[in-house]
Amino acid sequence: MDDFEREKYSRQILLFGEEGQEKLKNAKVFIAGVGGLGSPVSTYLAISGIGKIIIADFDCVEASNLNRQFLHHEKDIGREKVESAKEKLLAMNPGVEIEVIREKLTEENADSTVPGCDLIIDALDNFEARHILNRLAVKRKIPLIHGAISGYTGQATTIIPGKTPCLYCIFPGVSGKEIFPAVGTTPGIIGSIQANEAIKYITGQGKLLEGRLLMWDGLFCSLTEIKLAKRNNCPVCGGLMGEIPESDIG
Repeated sequence: MDDFEREKYSRQILLFGEEGQEKLKNAKVFIAGVGGLGSPVSTYLAISGIGKIIIADFDCVEASNLNRQFLHHEKDIGREKVESAKEKLLAMNPGVEIEVIREKLTEENADSTVPGCDLIIDALDNFEARHILNRLAVKRKIPLIHGAISGYTGQATTIIPGKTPCLYCIFPGVSGKEIFPAVGTTPGIIGSIQANEAIKYITGQGKLLEGRLLMWDGLFCSLTEIKLAKRNNCPVCGGLMGEIPESDIG
């Protein structure tokens, strides 16, 4: 790091030292989705000093996005989300490398669409795509940080392939609504938790949400934690039977 970087990240260096900051600088993180969850996740990772962030999204900005997807502004309506997000992230931290992928994640293109990385973050809005991402993470043995929201509620967990339940263990099959209610504060909270998990994982600090599902209820301002276990004969990770919570979060 140069002197400017030491000053820029000085408050973080107080937490995990220059060695930890160097780990962030050398990290490569893939973020699937730059909408409601992807906005806070990518923002906090960019300004924390992650060296390379790959953002993937195939949508264009719409007016209905603007109540929660704060990387996109009214002037961006009609633009590709990845280009709008890249512009804002580089304005906040020109020192981070941003790579964009403008493809919809499918079973057929997952291997070629998701490049090599240290960490995958699920900032998607549907479980069909999430399960594709989960299968890829398990196959490649790359940690996956899951987040999802609906209305005032949200959830997050960190999946470590070979160690924790995978997403299919927790939410077997495909569920969730295509269009669901959303207030901007909910993805802000869940996305911040996901970014925090990413920073902890990369720097090796704290206790991750491994084997734990954190549930947020914004109406009651409460957090609930559910202990997770692997599903017996899971077709994705082949785990052991455990409690499987239900969810209708999109």
